[in-house]
Amino acid sequence: MTVMSDVETIKRDSEVQRALRETRGETAPEPCARTEDKLWLGTHALLLAGLAAFYYVLELPWFSFAKDYAPLLQRLTRGATLIVLVLAAAKLAEVYLIGRLDSAVVRYNLRRILHLVIAIVVAFIAVSVLFVNWYAAVVSLGVISIIVGFSLQTTLSSFIGWIYLLVRQPYRVGDRIKIEEATGDVIDVGYLDTTLWEFGGKYISGDHPSGRIIRFPNSQVLSKAVYNYSWPLFPYIWNEIRFNIAYESDLEFVARTMQQVVEEDLGEAMMERVKTFRDLLAQTPVDELEVRERPSVFFRVSENTWLEAIVRYLVVPREAGRVKSRLIEKLLRKMNAEPDRVMFPKSNAR
Repeated sequence: MTVMSDVETIKRDSEVQRALRETRGETAPEPCARTEDKLWLGTHALLLAGLAAFYYVLELPWFSFAKDYAPLLQRLTRGATLIVLVLAAAKLAEVYLIGRLDSAVVRYNLRRILHLVIAIVVAFIAVSVLFVNWYAAVVSLGVISIIVGFSLQTTLSSFIGWIYLLVRQPYRVGDRIKIEEATGDVIDVGYLDTTLWEFGGKYISGDHPSGRIIRFPNSQVLSKAVYNYSWPLFPYIWNEIRFNIAYESDLEFVARTMQQVVEEDLGEAMMERVKTFRDLLAQTPVDELEVRERPSVFFRVSENTWLEAIVRYLVVPREAGRVKSRLIEKLLRKMNAEPDRVMFPKSNAR
């Protein structure tokens, strides 16, 4: 196992531990405001001071030459002050409340929600400043909302799908998923659509990134099945390698060799993953399911005149292709060294 794979294993284990801490409700370390955040907060404070000074100037007697415009300017100043206060409160919440959360995915989702709430509040303040007659404003907004609701049904469904994603979390940013024909890693969950970084696809085999992105409306999650390969508590999948061998082969030797090669390659990591899997199964109605800690080998009768020798093991989804290629090479090298005990199909071509 290379140094890079060791680092990736440690990173994955830390992510699993973080997810377990979240389920137990453990607190995260205290947040630390960055210099950029402090500059933003300082800017808000300066804007508030400037708006307060301007509002005070409007009250002075020597400003009476513009008394016709003073009420409008005061109303605009009050609205601008409220908006700056809301933005400052949002920045404080983002740094000192959301920033203390340990999960990057949760922080991403909460920031999305916070930005949406702030946009609604700012729009409400702007309407209250521009429309003195509240009744007319409410009626106008009601008529507009009805018209928009009929004309943007698909958009509203996608927005409801975004809320569903936040509540039920069938997938999150960073997960590897499949929905309909789209398969890839989630790189963005917007208010209306989701963006995937595709792997595999039409022009490339395996699970290598294709270089394309896929976007689909969030409304898809309300009616389509979502396959998630990156569940935080168990971000692994079962994978198999199979070979066709003759009935006359030494099956005991084949099973022992395949299990030994895969076990040596994966090390103790698979055993730890299976322990996590068993703990999760124990909390479900399918806790009686048999799960082996080590790679398992079994045989099946093939559709042709050969046997299928199959080895099953656990792997991280993003590493499935690379691990399978490495294991196939090792397995073939080991079994080809014993042609009298492992008999593979041979071509009749000369």
